[in-house]
Amino acid sequence: MTTLDLRTRIPLRFPTATATFAVGIAGYLGVNLSPYMITAAQTGLGLDILAASWLVTATLLLTAVTGLAIAPLCAGVHRRAVARAGLGLAVVGFTIAALAPAAMLPGLLLGGAGAGGAVAASGAALAAFRNPDRVAGFNGLANRGIITVVLAVIPLIGLAPIDVFGALALFNLIGLVASAWLPAAPVVAPQAGAAVAEAMPIDIPPTGTIRTSPARSRTVTLAGFGLLLLFALWAASEDSLWAMAGIMGAEQAGLTPEGLGIALSGAVPLVILLIAGGALKIVEGLVTDPTTFIVVFIVWNSVYAIASMYFVSTSAALDADGRWSGPLLAVYLVGSALTPVIGAALVGALGYQGFAIALGVASFVLAVPAGAIALVSTRLERMTAQEIDA
Repeated sequence: MTTLDLRTRIPLRFPTATATFAVGIAGYLGVNLSPYMITAAQTGLGLDILAASWLVTATLLLTAVTGLAIAPLCAGVHRRAVARAGLGLAVVGFTIAALAPAAMLPGLLLGGAGAGGAVAASGAALAAFRNPDRVAGFNGLANRGIITVVLAVIPLIGLAPIDVFGALALFNLIGLVASAWLPAAPVVAPQAGAAVAEAMPIDIPPTGTIRTSPARSRTVTLAGFGLLLLFALWAASEDSLWAMAGIMGAEQAGLTPEGLGIALSGAVPLVILLIAGGALKIVEGLVTDPTTFIVVFIVWNSVYAIASMYFVSTSAALDADGRWSGPLLAVYLVGSALTPVIGAALVGALGYQGFAIALGVASFVLAVPAGAIALVSTRLERMTAQEIDA
């Protein structure tokens, strides 16, 4: 019999929350800055947009692959070591890219790999807290709040390599300092790592240990893998619009670089249904006024933020060690990493309006299985709560 003490989930406190959010923001910053990274790569190496997009894609894909490969370690005692090693590599890599344009390629690849460790460690750490919905909400607010400022400020400073990649190096350094307070995996026995994979359902005998049922364990496993697949597909749909926003806005609506900064930074989370995101993407492909483009983009991005929090809270609720929330953030990057190239290919084949419609339809389709998994997760969480109270 395996054991797992549910009381080991910790309350949300400032030091551990700050560390978790800071490490996550550092690891994910490259995704948010991808439009700026493309411009910086063009400036530093004299690349055309397709070559620069491929370089950024390779960087983000390396983050995703590294995060997926190292995620299992983050569900155990090595979480902090993984975070520190990854953040340290990211600081070195992005500093090289910022200061030595000739070495930008290896610098970005090194930085991307290091960021993968940060993504996996912070994702797993989110599951260590009680009340996953609340934690995911605060994480989303912290992420969007800081990213809002960064995305608005960087274009005002400049989009040269030292500005964009220097910002990435700085945030990874901040995450490295904060990683000392990253919450550890709440494992109470050597075999507890296996218990995480079988965390539902649970029967609590008089001794206080928790028995796991294979039937509900299979349900959790299927729901977890399904969530990872959906998150990757959703990322490809959402971030294709994000990656193409600058080019699409400039050519279709006459958007300036300053206007792009406003559009990318103006994401205040709102309670809007996932389906609304698909509709807004379609609308974005139809507008030709720059102000309307910015407004619609901000509203869509708010839906995106809420949907992302929903995925994170669902994965964190499935276990306490981060078995699903650890790889979830890395899986997102698998879909997101290819979006500069996917977006450019779709625009070239379908035009801006066809591109936006295709992304909108993808959101509608993915909403169905995502809703089904959410129902499974909610039911399992409710059953677990009832058994603990019994």
